Order: sequence, then C-alpha cells, then structure tokens
Amino acid sequence: MRRAWRSAQGSQSVRCGYLLRLETGEGIRGYGECAPLPEAGTETPAEAASALQAIVSDCGGGPVAAVIARLEALSGTPAVRCALETALLDIGARQQGMPLSRWLVRDAAERVAVNAACGCLDEGFAARLAEAMVKGYRVIKIKMGLFPLDEELQRLQRLQLPDGVNLRLDANQAWSFDQALQAIEACSPIPVESLEEPLQVPDLALLRVLQQQAPFPLALDESLTDRFVDTPVEELPVQRLVMKPTTMGGMCRVIKRARQAKRAGIDTVVTSTLETSVGLWAVVHVAAALDNQLAHGIGTMEWLENPDPALCPRRGVLDIDPLAAGLPLP
Repeated sequence: MRRAWRSAQGSQSVRCGYLLRLETGEGIRGYGECAPLPEAGTETPAEAASALQAIVSDCGGGPVAAVIARLEALSGTPAVRCALETALLDIGARQQGMPLSRWLVRDAAERVAVNAACGCLDEGFAARLAEAMVKGYRVIKIKMGLFPLDEELQRLQRLQLPDGVNLRLDANQAWSFDQALQAIEACSPIPVESLEEPLQVPDLALLRVLQQQAPFPLALDESLTDRFVDTPVEELPVQRLVMKPTTMGGMCRVIKRARQAKRAGIDTVVTSTLETSVGLWAVVHVAAALDNQLAHGIGTMEWLENPDPALCPRRGVLDIDPLAAGLPLP
C-alpha cells in the first residue's frame, strides 16, 4: 500500500492474495483474483491457499456453466469462490468476444461512477480531499469511528465542500445506538449521501428506528454476510446495500441479490476489498452490469503502489472498452 488503509476494523499496509489463471483446451485464458480479508468476512489467506490448491488440482474440466455450478460447494471460502467464478466468467465472455459486464447483462453500462476513497479524518485527510476535488469526484467516502465521535462530527461540520459534492460515511460498526443517533442528527445539515454500518451490533429494529430518523440512506455491508446472511432482502429496514464480490462469493451472487433489493426498493453499491487490477476490474464490471447511476466504491487503485492507470478514475468515472473481450487483461 502507498499509505495505510485505516478503518474501525484495523489498519492495512500490505495486501496479500492469489492470482488465478484458467485455460481452455483452445488456449483461451480467464483470470480471477482471490483477495481474502478475514476482517471483512472472508476466509484467511492460509485457508484460501489450501482451498485453491485442492480445487484447481481436482477441477476436472468441462463447459464453463457446468464448472460454475460446482462452485456452490465453496460456501465457506467466498474469496476462493469469487476468484474461480471470475476466471470462468472471463473465459465465457472471451469465448463470446464481449466485455464481461455485457456477458452478464446485455445492456450493461460502459461508464461507471466512482466515489473517492479518502480514508479517515486524520491529519492527512485535507490533502486527500483536495486531491479528490481536483480530480473531479462528486462523492467522497470517509471512514468514521476511528476518533471520539464529538471530534469526528466537528471535523465533518468544518469541511468546506463545493456545491454538488456529497459525503458517503462508513462507521464500520463502530457506534452504539445512541452514538449513531447523535451522528445522524449532527449530519442532517451536511450533504451526506449515505451512512454505512452505524451499529456495533446490527439489529433490525434499531436500524429501522435510525433509518426513520435519517434524511439519507443507511447502508449495510459486513452484516450482509454475517448477522443478516439469511435475512430476506425485503426485511432489511435500510435503503441501501453495499456488496463486495469477494465477501459475497462472486459476481453472480452480487447481481442476484441486487436484483432482489431493487424489487424491494433498496439501492445497491458495489465496492472493492483493496484488490489489485484483476479483482478490481471484476468489481467494475459488476457495477457496469447493475447500471444504477450510483457512485461505486471502486476508486481504491491509487492506494496501492504502482497503480494501474486504467483503473484510476478520470473525473470520478471509469470507462469500459465495449470492444474488449472479457476483463481488460493480457
């Protein structure tokens, strides 16, 4: 990492994972990235390595759709499942000569809006915010819950933002109910676009009360694969879901649940888990498949050393080449 990625769950300065390449008998290659992040709800890197080795050694081959169907057995290793599914889908899209997003959804978007990942309200935040403004971002994501709440709220209220720029706050389950209510009340006059995972112990009844009080969407992320993994989407009392293919177990699961959420009147944002180019391109294509006009959490490439320029948004947007087959990788 170029600089430490800090949240209420901890700090990351090095990102570890595995790159996967599958190849057909005709020489068509598909790529996937296994980027386990246990604090976000995945298996450990060691568990991922063991599962990848076992699965790849016993893959058995077959048509892409048939091999994807066998991935259902990987419920305990979502990062591994995501990597394998991505590589298989990449092969399928390359076989059809179309971008992966278009193979998933025929009318997928060619441009995806991105929020700026500005980290927490530490001493370097002002410089990161200024850089994001220069680059044309319209949605700024801030990690909350790392400092005393009163201090964080005061820093938020002092921010000078141009018209049309909104804040996306992520508390990473750092607050009690009373603290979350205090934050919502303090943020009412601030251009907050959403507030993610406000409660230390997510509870449907308490979230319903908070959403009723909030003039902006509340969002669930980590709790979707933990506390509420078996909760029907229509019973979730929030206005937004935040989903990561790595923690959900793949792109198709995200798209399926996003469609269920849309029918229930709930928006969906997809985000990265600090993947490298292979994994992040997959998340971009999921966002394009959703085509919901929201800014997605895929502006994390610049936090890594030697970032891929094609994944560094311009004016807060990433473009997908409509002529490139599969993921845009070698």
